[in-house]
Amino acid sequence: MTSQTTLIGPGPHPGGPDRPNGPDTPDTIHSADSTGSTGSSDGLQAGLKNRHLSMIAIGGVIGAGLFVGSGTGIAAAGPAILLSYALVGLMVVFVMRMLGEMAAARPSSGSFSAYADQALGRWAGFSIGWLYWFFWVVVLAVEATAGAKILEGWVPGVPQWAWALIVMVVLTATNLVSVGSYGEFEFWFAGIKVVAIGAFVVVGLLAVFGLLPGSDNPGAGLAHLTDTGGFFPQGPGAVLTGVLMVVFSFMGSEIVTLAAGESENPQRAVQKATNSVIWRIAVFYLGSILVVLTLLPWNDPSIVKDGSYVAALNSIGIPHAGQVMNVIVLTAVLSCLNSGLYTASRMAFSLGGRGDAPKAFARTNKRGVPQAAILSSVVFGFVAVFFNYQWPDTVFQFLLNSSGAVALFVWLVICFTQLRMRGMILRESPEKLIVRMWLFPYLTWATIAMISFVLVYMLTDDGGREQVLLSLLVAALVVAVSLVREARNRRDGTEAKAPADA
Repeated sequence: MTSQTTLIGPGPHPGGPDRPNGPDTPDTIHSADSTGSTGSSDGLQAGLKNRHLSMIAIGGVIGAGLFVGSGTGIAAAGPAILLSYALVGLMVVFVMRMLGEMAAARPSSGSFSAYADQALGRWAGFSIGWLYWFFWVVVLAVEATAGAKILEGWVPGVPQWAWALIVMVVLTATNLVSVGSYGEFEFWFAGIKVVAIGAFVVVGLLAVFGLLPGSDNPGAGLAHLTDTGGFFPQGPGAVLTGVLMVVFSFMGSEIVTLAAGESENPQRAVQKATNSVIWRIAVFYLGSILVVLTLLPWNDPSIVKDGSYVAALNSIGIPHAGQVMNVIVLTAVLSCLNSGLYTASRMAFSLGGRGDAPKAFARTNKRGVPQAAILSSVVFGFVAVFFNYQWPDTVFQFLLNSSGAVALFVWLVICFTQLRMRGMILRESPEKLIVRMWLFPYLTWATIAMISFVLVYMLTDDGGREQVLLSLLVAALVVAVSLVREARNRRDGTEAKAPADA
């Protein structure tokens, strides 16, 4: 399922040129007006405003890993980690461009899973949809535990498991109220992250150029990029090691294409998010890491010990940097948990609408909320949290590793889907092709090669090898289930018909 080229299944596919779009399905967005103020008992509600989508798009590329995990990458590759971030960032830009092309033409709560269903075959949509859902319910446990650790440090009287329960219950309630409630919370969570990184970059640059009053870091400057062993102190190969360490920080950039289906103007939202992904990655990732590397030598032990951002702020005399960063990291964790629950539930909703999950998942209440999909996702999230506390080094570690490479699988499927979907859109509704992948199909194939190379390179790394192999094992099992279902349905003459916009 990684780099194979036999992804395109035979025969007509639902939603493809052999089947015109049908009437409203359980995955149809119903709204009475342009604001999406009213919902429907059998459809999602267009309750996300443009400002919500803007922040979801921005916040989607700023995970907690940027704040707490970048120090390890810097220690492994030195200043060359900038190239690692740039390479992965370029890959994400291309993937988002492809996804934006499809999402602008066919907005869907199932996003790439629905497109794979239409372009590659029922098995592809089923498999990548369930793998993606699995990935996010594991992320729920990871983020709930991370947030609980921070909160326990502030209020030690409340046990960590209780904090994990509290944050998950609160954000579950937020998602159950309405999609607008999710959007509002995410707007402020993402806003705090954006302001924090923006302030960090501005303050850091002022210190680097000696313009920050009271700064006590006279050694800061661009010379730090080369004065400690050169730009490649660990060798050019460390750039690839850095790629493995930073690639998963970018997972989540695709969430905006799922959310666009519940927005006031899906096409405009997707187009705007796709066009802005370049500057988002440049500022938030490359800009902030560059500031760290110019404020401190790459091998400063505090970068790993305290975290890259805290170490950089401490180096210029910013008081209480550690506590300030804890607040920001907690915000990033809550943002990821909030979006993770939303994303998992919408993927479950889409799978239900296509007959690939229990039908209850595709039902919504009068506020347009898929309650069963949300509650089912959070239940599995709670189970994963339990595993994390009960068997952290065995069962939960297996869950982490078996979902570890799913992000790369998703990106690969997006690439293969776009190769097929471009022609389908041109045949059926060429006027909807308002976002186009550059240099098609050459850049699409180049991106496939890049992602495949990362997966192969992971096999040479001890930690990465286990992630790839276990993720492949789980993926193979899911694909096998989907093929068995298809064979059984064909035999019984009851093959499910997937809605074109599911």
